[in-house]
Order: sequence, then structure tokens, then C-alpha cells
Amino acid sequence: MKILLAPSETKKTGGERSFDPSTLLFEALLPYRTKLLHTYTNVLQKGDIPTLSKMFGLKKEADILAHKKDIIHELTMKAIQRYTGVAFDHLGYDALDEKAQAYIDSHVILFSNLFGPIRSSDLIPEYKLKQGEAVGGIKTEKFYHEHAAALMEAYLAEDEILDLRAGFYDKFYKPTKPYTTLKFIKEGKVVSHWAKAYRGIVLREIAKAGIETLEAFMKLPIEGLSIQEIQTKKNKTEIIYEIG
Repeated sequence: MKILLAPSETKKTGGERSFDPSTLLFEALLPYRTKLLHTYTNVLQKGDIPTLSKMFGLKKEADILAHKKDIIHELTMKAIQRYTGVAFDHLGYDALDEKAQAYIDSHVILFSNLFGPIRSSDLIPEYKLKQGEAVGGIKTEKFYHEHAAALMEAYLAEDEILDLRAGFYDKFYKPTKPYTTLKFIKEGKVVSHWAKAYRGIVLREIAKAGIETLEAFMKLPIEGLSIQEIQTKKNKTEIIYEIG
């Protein structure tokens, strides 16, 4: 089983090792990633504040200038540790034991707006790019759909898929084979903020239990959640959890 996860707009700073794009998931993507990174760097070097404001999703000039750096030469950390935000806070990767961390490293695929699909263990620098914003005219979701969707299909050919991403990331890759998603409701209403939190919680419990199949996942008790309904439409199965 492989688990698909969305990134976060917020990220930790710092790192330890130098950045090598050739080590990221899918060697065949290297020339395309290199093109996008060069375009991103060129936009940063031109330093047009209104352009950077839109691309970063930031308003204060001081915040914009703080992210105006050559990420190619920035230090890296694991993607799963780089991203912060609600889901990642509730996952609590750093607090997990080595076995659970190794599970996440080998089972979770993240969808970066700048780097495309990457393993959670891939080493990436800190960067800033608002979801859905173009890089020098390149819409990254379309760019990676064109160059990476077929690679993802082949990569996941023998795996069951649990898709924990927000809907936007279907634009990068939407499975054509059967896959499973989650929906969280509270008092009959779909929740969004808590959905992020519970995606992190669900992933944490899966990792701690070392779950390898969707069948085993559906039997996994998760505190605060109860399965209310399971719906299947075409190739998508949706597990609807009641928060209580």
C-alpha cells in the first residue's frame, strides 16, 4: 500500500545536507525539474516584488525578501520533516519510533508544488510557492501532470492506494486504478480544518501499526473516529468517518 499526501505551505528552516535534485523520486523527471527550478531561480533573481508576492502568497516585503534565495544551494532535510502545518503537526513524525518513521519513509508519497511527486524521505531545501500559483508562466500542477502522471501509474501498479491529499492535488495525478480516500464529518457536516488534523492522525496510526493493506486499514481502530459509511463510485472508494 502506498499513501499519497499533500504538502504544506509552511516549512521548517535549516537542514544538514546539500541539495541534489537527481536523488528525488523518478530519475526521468530530472530534466523537467531542472527546467522548473531554473525558471523559479530566474524569477527570484529578477526580484520583482509584486511577482514574488503573488508566487509566494506573501504580502510583507520583509517576508518576501526572506524567501528570495538560491534554493539550489540551500541545505536539506527529509520532506516529511520539512513540511509543517496541521496534518504534519498531528502526524508528529519526529516523536515516532524508528520503525514507524521507516514505514512513512517507504510508504508515503508527497506532492510538492515545486518538486512534484517525491518520497517522504527525499531531501529537499526550504522553498516558498503558493498552491496553484505559476512559476514564470508554468502552472506546476499541469507541468507535473504532463511529465509525472504516467510515472506515478507505473510506480503504483502493484500497490493499493490510500489518497490523503486535498482535492487540488488530483491536478498533479489522479489514479486510474481503484483507490481509497477519506472524508470526515462532524454532526452531519463535512469539516475542512479537522480533516487536515485527522489525515495526520490517521497516517500516524497507520505507521505505528505498520498497515500494509486497505483491508487491514479498515479494521484499524482510530481514537475519535468511527466509520459511518463506505461509498464506491467508479474507481474511487470513500470512507466516511464520523468525528466523535
